[in-house]
Amino acid sequence: MTPLDYEFLRKILRERSGLDLSPDKQYLVESRLIPLARRVGLSGIAELVAKIKGGSETLTAEVVEAMTTNETFFFRDKIPFDHLREAIVPALLQGRANRRSLRIWCAASSTGQEPYSIAMCLKELGAALTGWRIEILATDLSQGVLEKSKAGIFSQFEVQRGLPIQMLVKYFTQVGELWQLNADIRAMVQHRQLNLLQDFSHLGTFDVVFCRNVLIYFDQETKTGIFERLAKVLEPDGVLALGAAESVIGISDAFKPYPDRRGLYLPNAVRTSRAGLAAVMPHALKAVASAR
Repeated sequence: MTPLDYEFLRKILRERSGLDLSPDKQYLVESRLIPLARRVGLSGIAELVAKIKGGSETLTAEVVEAMTTNETFFFRDKIPFDHLREAIVPALLQGRANRRSLRIWCAASSTGQEPYSIAMCLKELGAALTGWRIEILATDLSQGVLEKSKAGIFSQFEVQRGLPIQMLVKYFTQVGELWQLNADIRAMVQHRQLNLLQDFSHLGTFDVVFCRNVLIYFDQETKTGIFERLAKVLEPDGVLALGAAESVIGISDAFKPYPDRRGLYLPNAVRTSRAGLAAVMPHALKAVASAR
C-alpha cells in the first residue's frame, strides 16, 4: 500500500465512521482490506482505492464495515452488568414506578452479545419487572453484524466467552454445533442501523445508554460531539455506561461521574452549577448512592 492510498483510506474511514487511524496502523488496514479486495476480484489495495475513487458506494461501504467490525463477547468486562443489576435498575424501578417502562440503548452493538447480555440480566430479575414494558434498542453501523445479531445464533466459541454455563442452559437451544438464543430473549431486542456520527435524536429518549468500547476509536472532537448528543437523548436521571478505557473527563462537561460506580455517568443537567451531585440527582438515584 502506498502512503497516498493509506491517507485516502484514513480520510474515508474518518468521514464515514469516525474511525481515526494513526499513521502507524497501515498494517491493520492491509490485514483487513487485502482479503476484501481478493474476495471481490481485485488485485489488491491499489485497485480497491481506484474503484472507490471511481464512485463505488457499495465497495466503500464494505471497506468501512471491514474496518469497523470489532471484538465483542457476552458480559464483556462483567462490572457494567453488575452495575446494571445492583444500582441502575433498582434506582430506575423506583423512579419509573408510575410509568412502568424502561428504554435501554446499546450503541455499536456489533453481533449482539452486549444487548442480549442486558436482556438476560433483566430477565433474571423475574417478578420485579412483571408488568413493565422493556425496550432494548441495538444499533450498529454495519448491517451485516445486525443481521447476525437478529438471528441470535452463536458458535461454541462465542458462547464460551463470558457466558455463564447456567445462562447458556437456561436461555439457549443447541442447534447442531451452534447455539440459538430462545425467542423470548431475542424478542426483547430491537435492531436498527445507525451511524453515531449522524443525528440520532429521532430515536427518542432513553433511561440507560450503553456506548462501550467504540469511542476509543474517535478523535476528541468527534467524541465531544457524540457526548453532547447522547446527553440530549438521556432522561435527566438516566445513566451512560462507557467502556473501561473510556471517559468523559477532559472531553465533555455534558456528564459527571456516577458515585462509586466506575464507568457510569449521569447527565450534567446544570453544567455551570457548583451545587454538587444533589442538584442533578433524583431522589431514587440518591437513595441508591447514599446506601452504598
